[in-house]
Amino acid sequence: MSLLPSTGPGSGRAVRAVTRRELFRLGRAAEEGHWIRFHRAAMACRFEILLDGADDHHAAAAHEALDEADRLEAALSVFRETSALSRLNQTAAEAPAVMDPDLFALLVRCRDLHARTEGAFDITSTPLSRCWGFLRREGRLPSPEAIAAARALVGMSAVRFDESSRTIRFPRPGVELNLGSIGKGYALDRMAALMRRRGVGHALLSAGGSSAVALGGRHEGWTVDIRPRQAGDARLARLHLRDGALATSGAGEQFFEVEGKRYGHVIDPRTGWPAAGILSVSVVTAEGALSDALSTAFLVGGLDVARRYCASYPQTLALVTPDDGAPRPVVLGAFAGARVEVA
Repeated sequence: MSLLPSTGPGSGRAVRAVTRRELFRLGRAAEEGHWIRFHRAAMACRFEILLDGADDHHAAAAHEALDEADRLEAALSVFRETSALSRLNQTAAEAPAVMDPDLFALLVRCRDLHARTEGAFDITSTPLSRCWGFLRREGRLPSPEAIAAARALVGMSAVRFDESSRTIRFPRPGVELNLGSIGKGYALDRMAALMRRRGVGHALLSAGGSSAVALGGRHEGWTVDIRPRQAGDARLARLHLRDGALATSGAGEQFFEVEGKRYGHVIDPRTGWPAAGILSVSVVTAEGALSDALSTAFLVGGLDVARRYCASYPQTLALVTPDDGAPRPVVLGAFAGARVEVA
């Protein structure tokens, strides 16, 4: 998502140009006015905070929120050997690993979302991503034996939770947890909570051009255009959002082709093969972590999983775009703080 450049005080850092790698952008409805933008690199992406020019006295709160993103990266990144999550992956097959209360609660939530999405959301799927070569951006078609071996290490049933001692244990070596499909949204939730405590009532926080949390939203709310790059950057929908979270997932960022067949980087943990049939998914809920997780789950599980989830859990709005040659999103469910205009 590209946030608008500021014409007033801000972080003093350069403003980037819009790129085709983005999944959604701030709509033109927000261009009337004076905006202040703060940004920082964390979790292998760009975190941004947009404030109305009238709220420039909240600059300190914005910087403090970005500090929170740094702190969470140090705790959650599997690319840092010293992070709490990396230590868990290194030791939990040998002995129960004692978890920080916040991280343990997040992992419990991931377990519950795995069940609610019929196994489509799964933070244990790293062995499959490695098997297909996507961890190092070296996609390849693995043998059936390699897929079967990786699948033997995947599944939330391979993660044993002890809530009384707040520990996690893996039954065998090779099991790995990765929060890449929920971590950015979780960080935005924590950042937004900090800003609320500091008295900020109107701000848009985003991460990586694919996840956003809206605080407040004057008039019609924050206006966001959903533009999946798989659709040639055409706008699929415009969203007016107040006090909610949006996440968009698509399968086209990493892929390779073999004999004319395209294999994307999002793996279905239930089969061991790349997910297929859905071009993109955008999900709106009250929380960034939930929207992040569900956008991945619905990309994997497709319309059937998305329909059942939205029917069972109110305050879930999903735009699911089938890969059928004529991209137009199917709108499922509703969120009280969101209004959708389909292009």
